[in-house]
Amino acid sequence: MKKTLHLVAGARPNFMKIAPIVRALDAHPGRFDYRVVHTGQHYDREMSDVFFEELGIPRPDFHLEAGGGSHGTQTAKIMVAYETVCERERPDCVVVVGDVNSTLACSIVAKKMHIPVAHVEAGLRSGDLRMPEEINRLVTDAISDWFFVTEPAGRENLLREGKPEERIFFVGHVMVDNLLYQRDRLRGADRGGLESEALKKRFGRYGVITLHRPSNVDDPDTLKGIAVAFRHISEQLPLVFPVHPRTRGNLERFGLHLGPNVVLTKPLSYMEFLNLWQDASLILTDSGGLQEETTALGIPCLTLRENTERPVTVDEGTNTIVGVDPERIVEAAERVLAGRGKAGRRPRLWDGRAAERIVETLHRQLA
Repeated sequence: MKKTLHLVAGARPNFMKIAPIVRALDAHPGRFDYRVVHTGQHYDREMSDVFFEELGIPRPDFHLEAGGGSHGTQTAKIMVAYETVCERERPDCVVVVGDVNSTLACSIVAKKMHIPVAHVEAGLRSGDLRMPEEINRLVTDAISDWFFVTEPAGRENLLREGKPEERIFFVGHVMVDNLLYQRDRLRGADRGGLESEALKKRFGRYGVITLHRPSNVDDPDTLKGIAVAFRHISEQLPLVFPVHPRTRGNLERFGLHLGPNVVLTKPLSYMEFLNLWQDASLILTDSGGLQEETTALGIPCLTLRENTERPVTVDEGTNTIVGVDPERIVEAAERVLAGRGKAGRRPRLWDGRAAERIVETLHRQLA
């Protein structure tokens, strides 16, 4: 009899991570039944049929409609709704990805109902307990049964925390699986109607910005310093900035202007954004996932944070941690533009087959 998996996703990046797992499961239909659980942590109008079609996955089987609210409110709503689903479904394993509130909430529900939990992207640690994601990672890993790690540091962290070695599996990165899959789809697509294609033709050589972390955008002095750095860099390289609503609101509230060479756009869809950044000369970001994706494609990346939970992107990849000091940001950018940036390489097992390894491992573990 086939085992049943629940694949939990709460935000757009989570769906990017479960998509390769869905494709790997579909490639071996005799092994598992699966259900896709959308917690509704982030409501996104662009999550239409086209979005799921692009990812190659079916629409969710369950939508918990948790919505927004504070961390506590959101986590509680997800737990209450998912408990009802689990009581009815009783899956053989709950697969959670990443480090959002949905990851934490559904892990707790499953574990209290004695349902095994598999954490994909386990073991990442920034050491910064001010980050909500760090709390989610620590708690989820404290109760998970199987740990699928993206890089050696993840394994080392879990072993140091006392997790059994035989339950830790270095499989590579499902986010890279999805990136390579989507890049191949993009190559074969007609890109003439994409907004990002028009921007690329307009500038030729350009950089890309993403900025959304509260520590960077909520403090007026920090955001002002970052804005100063962007203005300086844009004098040498035009910058395209798909602006997060929180960031746009604070730029306006603090009266900050980035200058004529920084082009602000609305947030872009995954394929639009991939089409934009894959040909950029430089990425400036405080994102976690983009550190990994730029390393996978060999794009220079400057991370505007004081730490990273993804050290392989620094040790082996194209990522440099530059913090938020304007002079340091500008200096690092000038090194890249002068051809003296990091070359980097794609880390081991970031080969587009992580999901296959995960499905194979779960098949053995749940046999």
